[in-house]
Amino acid sequence: MKRKLSWILAVILTFTMLLPAGVMAQSSVKASSYEGIQKLAAEKADLLVKTLGTVSVQYALIDNGDIVVSGQTGVNDEGNKIPLNNETMYGIGSTSKMFTTVAVMKLVEDGKVDLDKPLVQYIPEFKMKDERYKKITPRMLLNHSSGLRGSTFPSAFLLGDNDTHAHDTLLHNLQEQSLKADPGAYSVYCNDGFTLAEILVEKVSGLDFTTYLHKHITSPLGMKHTNTPIDNVDAAKFAAVYHPAHKGQLPVESVNVLGTGGIYSTAEDIARFSQLFTGQGKGVLSNQSAKAMQQEEYKKGLWPDDKDSIVNYGLGWDSVKLYPFNNYGIKAVNKGGDTILYHASLVVLPEHNMAAAVLSSGGSSTLNALLANEILLQTLKTKGTIKEFQPAKSFGKPVKASIPANITKHAGYYGATGQIMKVTMIESGEMTISPVNIPEAPSQKYVYTADGTFVTEDGLTKMSFVTKENGRTYIWSQMYQEIPNLGQIALSHLMAEKLAANDLPAQADTAWKAREGKKYYPVTEKYTSILYLLMGGIGINKVDGLPGYVDDKLITSATSAASQLNIPGMNGRDTMEYNFISKDGIEYLVSAGVLGVSEDAIKPLYAGAQSTVTIQPNGYARWFSIPDAATNKKLTVTMPANSSFSLIDEKGTSVKYALGQGKTADIELPKKGMIVFAGDAGVQIKLTLK
Repeated sequence: MKRKLSWILAVILTFTMLLPAGVMAQSSVKASSYEGIQKLAAEKADLLVKTLGTVSVQYALIDNGDIVVSGQTGVNDEGNKIPLNNETMYGIGSTSKMFTTVAVMKLVEDGKVDLDKPLVQYIPEFKMKDERYKKITPRMLLNHSSGLRGSTFPSAFLLGDNDTHAHDTLLHNLQEQSLKADPGAYSVYCNDGFTLAEILVEKVSGLDFTTYLHKHITSPLGMKHTNTPIDNVDAAKFAAVYHPAHKGQLPVESVNVLGTGGIYSTAEDIARFSQLFTGQGKGVLSNQSAKAMQQEEYKKGLWPDDKDSIVNYGLGWDSVKLYPFNNYGIKAVNKGGDTILYHASLVVLPEHNMAAAVLSSGGSSTLNALLANEILLQTLKTKGTIKEFQPAKSFGKPVKASIPANITKHAGYYGATGQIMKVTMIESGEMTISPVNIPEAPSQKYVYTADGTFVTEDGLTKMSFVTKENGRTYIWSQMYQEIPNLGQIALSHLMAEKLAANDLPAQADTAWKAREGKKYYPVTEKYTSILYLLMGGIGINKVDGLPGYVDDKLITSATSAASQLNIPGMNGRDTMEYNFISKDGIEYLVSAGVLGVSEDAIKPLYAGAQSTVTIQPNGYARWFSIPDAATNKKLTVTMPANSSFSLIDEKGTSVKYALGQGKTADIELPKKGMIVFAGDAGVQIKLTLK
């Protein structure tokens, strides 16, 4: 390796000696101008790792086609035998959606897809129980306005497993779903739209998505470290992932809805990908298509007034008018991605031929975007494009005014995905928004001001009430949030929608009262599913004072409930339906392709000295409650290959998790806890209680 490096260095030195003096000086100045940016990027990345809970970070800046800043920091494998480098791959989550969008746009350029023709012309098998599905177009998949409910992810997030079940069953699962809005009515983040777009690419091109990706995008761009789970890459090439419930490093996380969130890459490769949007990715995507992707698609449907924000959709992009660059008159586009354990962000300045990519294990895409913003802003200042940085924004300290009757009428219950909040007002000038179904979340207080808005005492959040053209009333939230030493986030969105009481027929009311307060536990997830590591079950929580709802979902019959929210942006995403079925006298909850068993059917774990848990012929996971007789005792679990278990405490948090492969685990059983065993049908897991 040293001999090869010396040879390369000799060639470079020979080449520079042949350059005219002026060119050599210019090159030297250019290189030195990035030294400060490199140092800044390293310091900020270090901040993410040391103070903000990120495991590792990788970053890159591309400027006019050259990678000019690159680095990484943090923890990789436990023994530090495989250090991080610029070829370490990370899951990029929903940043994968940009690859899917490019793939669709290439098919448009080839004359094989029309963005505004019905999707069913390309995927005849696509059917839903809601006839409006026939109006969905490819454009609506890419700008999040399809009206699909959200994320149908059965066994999609797996550990060390590239099972394609979620992709393979999507069309079947969508047949059982309705739409939540008319196609094209508004843009609300939707994962299923991009899995459908992945299927569209496969149907039209005749290639599987991974093959299409490599043939038409990654290979032409020289992206040598960009793959999908289908590629079966050596696990040592990935950034390590960790979770508090699991001792040591976890297997690589695989997201097996590839077009939605399943691609792996490096920061340098993602930076190279950005050239498609700065006019330098010739031969892959035309400038016309790149610019079309950057149009303000979010304005085509329901949306609040245009204000500073990090959410304003294009085709694929989360933001095509990204804050704070919009305040400098600079066009910036962004796409973030979050799996459970990996996170990514790409920020591109199309008119400046510049982009920054930040990937991480742990942390969040929002933090990664702030680091990318900082790298780009500092580069622009170094070049003189920005003379001075603008100060952080706020709405100022509020001056209290009395609340008029036309405003107090908006008090009541409001819903967002998974949330119910109660708005109360005092005429003298105060409003409180209290989370109803998340008791651990604090209430927020606001001061009414003479301009008709409510502002927090620190001046960073402004609320108002708007009734939109669809006749629905919303809380419109505008906020600025400062992350120390990283920058400021701005978000303007319709935060929640006002809910009306829903009086139930007696039969339905009786059925739902019997479920109130109970939990349903997933049984159809594969044993490698990360879901067992994350949750203890779905609770059925009714809201006092708001009859006819389960959390944000309107009860529609004795056996069904579905959110009726029409909220653009992020707070109306993933409004999945609940349907209850009975099998062999046991009630199950069906939602988004996942089956959950009622806690009524869960039996206590055998408290004797030894026992065996056998996975049923139907493959359903086995859940057990922890009986008092077993509390605080030590349980030894002997796990064959193709099995896993997760121990859940009273709060519903996984406190111990392990995958099989012949391992033995010793655990202490918590009071009022649960334990789940999953595996292939017929697998036997041996238990010894000490």
